[in-house]
Amino acid sequence: MRVQEREQTAELLALYEQMVLVRRTEKAAHDLFLSGLVKGTTHLAAGHEAIAVGASAALRADDYVFATYRGHHHALARGATPEECLAELMSRATGLCRAKGGSMHLTKASTGMLGSYAIVGAHLPMAVGAAWSARLRGTGQVAVAFFGDGATNIGAFHEALNLAAVWKLPVLFVCENNLYMEYTPIADVTSVARPAADRASAYGIPGEVVDGNDVVLVREAVFRLAERARTGDGPALLEAETYRHFGHSRADPATYRPPEEVERWLGHDPLDIARGRLTDLGVPAETLADVDERARDVVQGAVDAAKAAPGPDPREALTDVWADGGAAWRT
Repeated sequence: MRVQEREQTAELLALYEQMVLVRRTEKAAHDLFLSGLVKGTTHLAAGHEAIAVGASAALRADDYVFATYRGHHHALARGATPEECLAELMSRATGLCRAKGGSMHLTKASTGMLGSYAIVGAHLPMAVGAAWSARLRGTGQVAVAFFGDGATNIGAFHEALNLAAVWKLPVLFVCENNLYMEYTPIADVTSVARPAADRASAYGIPGEVVDGNDVVLVREAVFRLAERARTGDGPALLEAETYRHFGHSRADPATYRPPEEVERWLGHDPLDIARGRLTDLGVPAETLADVDERARDVVQGAVDAAKAAPGPDPREALTDVWADGGAAWRT
């Protein structure tokens, strides 16, 4: 195997291991919820791993990422650990947001993960603002906003695209199109076939579609479009086709999805696609099995640590909420 091929294989193997870690963390979140250790609800992204992992691999360490409430995979891809995420879901003091965010608001600003947002589409203008900040400071950073197909029918989506295009900002909009806006098929309520990509021309920006379950293709597309934005050519819109393995939330059995559709998409699993690529590159089955075993051990250790972690200190309820660490300025 040539040096370049070895490097490509090692890189893909690392991406595969990260996706396996994300999948196992999501499974742990599912199991912890069912056992009553995760309060509220969770919106799992099992099936979306290639988008977060592939995109993050294409970005610089100081680039900005904004995600939806279905954002566990993005937090993990941008450097959050399984222990930090699971502890946050379990309302532990060691959680990513010290028990103040929960499943829908995972944030790690130190790694550029500027939050998961529960209000559909609300973070798109925020990503535009981050891109504007990068432009003003001349840092060469890119802001990337990930959102679901349902957000393409939200006013903030169109406002964000328009302003980003007018100012040619370094921002990339990535739609994780899993075919359903909560429980409604996006095709039933949208006038164009591609809810994201088909809207791009209205704002004079590139609109592309990519197989969101192929980590290699996602990485290539995001890298190309991010570099285009970084060098001053303005925003772009990428529609990544994918499918969630679970319902909209843990309260949703997803019985509205046709069984043949589910079966077809489960046969196009991001992990299977990456595993197939690795096998074609000559990676032995034992190596892939070792990857799964390492991920299993890491996640099990994260679960054990999160269970043993203390709850949050009530005295810290207002820390990290206001800019000065308290609410006194309000009165």
